[in-house]
Amino acid sequence: MTDIQTVVVGAGVVGLAVAQKLAEAGHEVLVLEQEAWPGQHASSRNSEVIHAGLYYRPGSLKARLCVQGRDLLYPWCVEHGVPHRQIGKLLVAVEEAEVPVLRALQANAADCGTRLEWLDADAVVRAEPEVRAVAGLFSPLTGIVDSHALLQSLEASLQSAGGMVSYRTQVTGVAPGASGFLVRGRSAGESFSLRCRYLINACGVFAQQLAACIENLPASTVPALHLCQGRYLAYSGNSPFSHLVYPVPAANTSGLGVHATLDLAGQVRFGPDVKYLTRIDYDVEDGLVDEFARAVQRYWPGCKPDRLVPGYAGVRAKLSGPGDAPADFVIQDHREHGIEGLIQLFGIESPGLTASLALAREVVMRLDKLYPMTKAPMA
Repeated sequence: MTDIQTVVVGAGVVGLAVAQKLAEAGHEVLVLEQEAWPGQHASSRNSEVIHAGLYYRPGSLKARLCVQGRDLLYPWCVEHGVPHRQIGKLLVAVEEAEVPVLRALQANAADCGTRLEWLDADAVVRAEPEVRAVAGLFSPLTGIVDSHALLQSLEASLQSAGGMVSYRTQVTGVAPGASGFLVRGRSAGESFSLRCRYLINACGVFAQQLAACIENLPASTVPALHLCQGRYLAYSGNSPFSHLVYPVPAANTSGLGVHATLDLAGQVRFGPDVKYLTRIDYDVEDGLVDEFARAVQRYWPGCKPDRLVPGYAGVRAKLSGPGDAPADFVIQDHREHGIEGLIQLFGIESPGLTASLALAREVVMRLDKLYPMTKAPMA
């Protein structure tokens, strides 16, 4: 492997989006990915929802980049032939006590730049006849996307712009120097080293692991990682819904509730739940049916537990632990950690897929602002 201008570590949806945007902007880019395929972790183990931007603190990175990313992602999907549907979402209160929470979410969404339609009980039934609720919000800008096709489109666009991806390649050490970085690791079983001027840590759940490999990086600048599993159950038979259906999020929890999402074939699945872990685990154990059925039957009384079957699990890279207030995305450059040319992304959980193109634009803008000569050829 030879010297290259910019290395992005991580070929999830965010890493590929960042690399694609850098290559499009004229950077010589190489993506290093430890797995054999792109997006093998959070990027392909999620609800595949294009979020409208309802829940996040106004002014936060999550709020701003979710809305920007949403408005970038729909045109990207049209231009690149990525299957998607803007089907809308119902957020429902099943008890009167939850109505103030709906009102607060409507106001929060407005502060984030997203308008939601208020629905009374009759309007909820007209939209989704099998849903039980006393009130609801309708989000017309919420949609679903084929995450695998999205990953493929980003990789293809990256390669068309001259970028490269090296799979089965794990970084084991990074030594910052006066004019860049010496990156060491193993690729397809063989040791390698290469020099680059700029290094982007877009490793998702492995971002803290990569940070620990960077020499002279202050440990105090690396936020603690809280692994959080979310499990999904599939539902056999026809879906009763034409929109996504979400309950009001419970107070002091780390998720959005066990909601109903549709895939592009029209099949419904329920999840995710919230389970903090000490290690990455994608198992969906038996015994979840009764718990999920109780959660779903609050808003869909017709749910038949015997039709719920184990689906899949994802693991979120959270920066907040159980009971903590939700943490924002973290994007660091040398102003935070003191190492020029290094940009690190931590805590890129939901709405990371929706925000991926906006996150990419943010990284490129930072590089161009902080290092105006980034497009110059390497010496």
